Amino acid sequence: MSGTLWGGTMPPEVAAYTTAGDRELDNRLLGYDVLGTLGHLVGLEATGVVTAREAARLRAALRRALRDARRGAFTVGADDEDAHSALERRLVAELGELGERVHAGRSRNDQVAVDLRLLTRDRLHEVGDAVLDAVAALLAFARRQRAAVFPGYTHLRRAMPSTVGLWAAGFADALLDDLGPLLAALDLVDRSPLGSAAGYGVPLPLARGRVARSLGFAGVQRTVTAVQGSRGKFEAVVLAALWNVGFDLAKLAWDVTLFSASEYGYLVLPAELATGSSIMPHKRNPDVFELTRARAGVLEGCLHEAMAVAGRLPSGYHRDLQLAKAPLLRGLDTAVDMLRMTAWALPRLGVDRARCAAAVSGDLLATDEVYRRVRAGVPFRAAYRQVAAEVKAGAAQPPLGAAEIMAARREPGGAGNPALGELAATAARARRVLRQRRARAERALAALAGERRTR
Repeated sequence: MSGTLWGGTMPPEVAAYTTAGDRELDNRLLGYDVLGTLGHLVGLEATGVVTAREAARLRAALRRALRDARRGAFTVGADDEDAHSALERRLVAELGELGERVHAGRSRNDQVAVDLRLLTRDRLHEVGDAVLDAVAALLAFARRQRAAVFPGYTHLRRAMPSTVGLWAAGFADALLDDLGPLLAALDLVDRSPLGSAAGYGVPLPLARGRVARSLGFAGVQRTVTAVQGSRGKFEAVVLAALWNVGFDLAKLAWDVTLFSASEYGYLVLPAELATGSSIMPHKRNPDVFELTRARAGVLEGCLHEAMAVAGRLPSGYHRDLQLAKAPLLRGLDTAVDMLRMTAWALPRLGVDRARCAAAVSGDLLATDEVYRRVRAGVPFRAAYRQVAAEVKAGAAQPPLGAAEIMAARREPGGAGNPALGELAATAARARRVLRQRRARAERALAALAGERRTR
């Protein structure tokens, strides 16, 4: 290794152990490191560490570096300790001594913190959009299948009549709930750590609020010692929010896998959603949904990994925290992939309405018969005992059609009134909030990069 930002050299064995596995991750952070440096430059110029002319030269060089990083012409090389050293090496090579000034007022500690927050903010915006795309697909599916009655299950036993539309609407509602933790995580991330340096600030008036605004942050993480204390915790908070999404998508995937099995046959996997067997010609395997279910486990693993790395450290920065980057980035990628596949798959999923309706019979209608008697004036407990005795004796329950089943369930959120309009309105409000937050961040970063914002 040619050298480090801290002025020393490392034996190859130490360099490989401490940095080699991190370079791929740092290449993903490199563009954000340039953007963070452009924001930091705002503070340096305001403080007078660099003159307006020097700031202009640095800004131009940084914008060139950003363009090169985005097209893959500027990367973290084998001789670079990390993204920060790669950027400083480039600036010094291009600008000489002026390139060395840009590190004044910061440490790699707040430098990587701002990189991760910028990347995570972008990815959480993507996750939010992908959640809402999946919600839209679920609501469209629910509208198409609103009148398709089929059994609802508890304990994997037939319980009461439901509809395929209500089943889909329930998952849409659950994903909308998941936006709450995601927005809370976004609030935590959307604060600038710059100016905290290694955790104790620097003896320079760095205009932290102005720097934060230049980067599109909603505010500043005020207490400098809290910045390093939040490393690892913010990764875990983000991953915990993603875990909620994984939880609901895994349950959805489990249901599709189960209900599309020949023993149930309610849902139908078209060719593009099924794979075959190399030995059994008849097989139609639900690999897409099984891998969605498995990826939920990967998300949970990412959360536990981040917690295990960071959850037992004293205050201040520790090199352990480097290992929290990988599960964070892996978790964000996994969540987006799961959501996009779900939104793509749902419009292609079929429903065998005849098979569904045929299953709404027999003992499944016992509770409806209880409540028919309740509506006629029989006390509930008496009606329950009467019907229970009939079921035990093998008596058939009166058949019910889809219209009758739905008419008895008109309260909002039930099979006869799944409140799809209200869910769609909630999704539309959430979409507006996310677009506003994303637009603020994108406007700020486009201005720093010297670009014209296209949306």
